[in-house]
Amino acid sequence: MGRIGKEVAGQVISFIGLVGVAVTCGIPMWRVTSFIGANIVTGQIVWDGLWMNCVMQSTGQMQCRLNESVLKLSPDLQAARALVIISLVFGFIGFMITCIGAKCTSCLKKDSSMAKVVIIGGCLIILAAVLVLIPVCWSAALTITDFQSPLTIETQKRELGASIYIGWASAAILLIGGIILTTSCPPQKPIYGYPGYPPAPMYPYAGPVTNPATYGPVYAPPSGQPYTGTGTGTYVPNKPYAVPTTYSPAQYL
Repeated sequence: MGRIGKEVAGQVISFIGLVGVAVTCGIPMWRVTSFIGANIVTGQIVWDGLWMNCVMQSTGQMQCRLNESVLKLSPDLQAARALVIISLVFGFIGFMITCIGAKCTSCLKKDSSMAKVVIIGGCLIILAAVLVLIPVCWSAALTITDFQSPLTIETQKRELGASIYIGWASAAILLIGGIILTTSCPPQKPIYGYPGYPPAPMYPYAGPVTNPATYGPVYAPPSGQPYTGTGTGTYVPNKPYAVPTTYSPAQYL
């Protein structure tokens, strides 16, 4: 799979993960409580979510109430509301950054700049996966602990809702998409020349030459005649120079 294929695959997987995180944030199914009275008519199901609580009667009638105050929520759901929203923001920003730096777009010109932008977007998507994984695991741990506690009343025991499972799946999908994006196009440094300049052109090897060209002599060989100077046949200069006379020290006293 080429670079463009990896980028497209990572973006599609990341988008699916973001949709899952949005579903986890929206539906009120973080905790589910089933209560059955003396007969099936009095049975009801209570759903707890980040934004509302819903009660469904055995007759099929459902009533939902919005959580007007954050303080009415349990500590894990309070943290989950903030972390899931931050995860959605980081994931959306990372997804848009990867679209800007993708090779199939023309927003950036240099390949190295495109690679760095895509890597930054992939890191943000991985961070979004971690942010959504923390509240989901925290809420699941508290729900399991309360369910197994002997001090909890039977009618108050709650089970894991669909939002917990969707959050786990969304975190895994975001991690896969972010890893694919961060490893799809590592920045490459030029091997030849200086940074910022293209490498020298490469020419293919044409094989041995079957009819090599013949070249003539570039320069003439030196003559075998001795150097004669001015024609006298000797290296002694024509004008003799006399030896300077001896100077006595008395001249400089």
